[in-house]
Amino acid sequence: MTTQTLTAGAAQIRGWVLQDETLVRAVASGRRRGDRAPAWRRVELRYVDLKAGRHLHVTSYDATQAHTSNHRLGAPAVAALADLLAEPFGTWHVETTTATHQVRITKKGRVLVHSSAAPDRAPERVHDRAKQRLLPESDPVLVALGISAGTGSVRASAQAKYRQVEDLLRILDSTLTDAWSAGQLRRPTPEEPLRIADLGCGNAALTFAAHRFLTAERGLPVRLIGVDVKRQSFEHNTRLAGELEIDAEFKVGTIADVELDPAPEVVLALHACDTATDEALARAAGWGAAVVLAAPCCHHDIAAQLRRADPPAPYSLLIRDGILRERFADTMTDALRAGLLRGQGYRVDVMEFVESKHTPRNTLIRAVRTGTPTTGRHLRSEYDDLAGLWGITPRLAALLHS
Repeated sequence: MTTQTLTAGAAQIRGWVLQDETLVRAVASGRRRGDRAPAWRRVELRYVDLKAGRHLHVTSYDATQAHTSNHRLGAPAVAALADLLAEPFGTWHVETTTATHQVRITKKGRVLVHSSAAPDRAPERVHDRAKQRLLPESDPVLVALGISAGTGSVRASAQAKYRQVEDLLRILDSTLTDAWSAGQLRRPTPEEPLRIADLGCGNAALTFAAHRFLTAERGLPVRLIGVDVKRQSFEHNTRLAGELEIDAEFKVGTIADVELDPAPEVVLALHACDTATDEALARAAGWGAAVVLAAPCCHHDIAAQLRRADPPAPYSLLIRDGILRERFADTMTDALRAGLLRGQGYRVDVMEFVESKHTPRNTLIRAVRTGTPTTGRHLRSEYDDLAGLWGITPRLAALLHS
């Protein structure tokens, strides 16, 4: 690792990004401590070949959507990059055809650069959105999962599942990239692959796809462990992993009781039912997992507590009708889960997983461990006041404090 001035660090990033023949992609994200928030939450850069020639393609993400722009080589691309380098991003992640560069800017304006060799990889220059799939429709894993037919196209009945796969991979890819850039997650090696645990894995379709993407598309060594109470899931997943030659192990057991040694660095809990999500979040926090992605399913526990409790005035209308009580319970449960995880040292976002037209259970809790618990009196007071006002005790609170 090298340490540089802010000016020298910006010049080095500029040198990597403006090499259109070797840049694979660059990602800027995060907020520099002690500075204003950048204009964008995240920015991705790569080169595309258009009819008018090669352009620097920039995708900028705000809180709700992505904005794209293309800039011709030369002065337009240089100016676009200069504007981005002027933003107070906390990290830059730059991939070239032969190396990966992690850049982090400290509160004092020092630039920490860690560079490592990477296998030769070819940049993707295609601009056609139809070809910008993170996992191609013809991928053998998708065929084995029954999402794609043998002809290499997604089955009509599996379009929603394929959309879930793509959305999960985008979120996972950006989350891991940001965690690596910020030094919050260890870079895996063949000797010590990235350890991913899928808790309540079921038939593990999304997780098999994630493993395939990280290994085949990103070139990362990954070790997958799946846990489920159903032996049928164990047998199905073990057989499929063998057929696909995936480095994976599956266990029969409950989330609360399973023992994993060494502990996983990434924990997934995708559509675990009711308090199984709480168990997964508690185990992840107990292991000190660097990244947690949880897509809750049903929220029966808090809904049942709300039925038994006397609603505080003047909020009785919120839970008088069953459908409203159910939706309110969903929101309450995940808001309290996010607050509890922040108290455990995680940066938490509650976000849309996939469009609601594809699945009604489309909320995702994304947590990245910073190592610094948010223990301020204001946050704790907010949590205590909210739970106390409604007379509820989240299962996650009981698990974390047991």
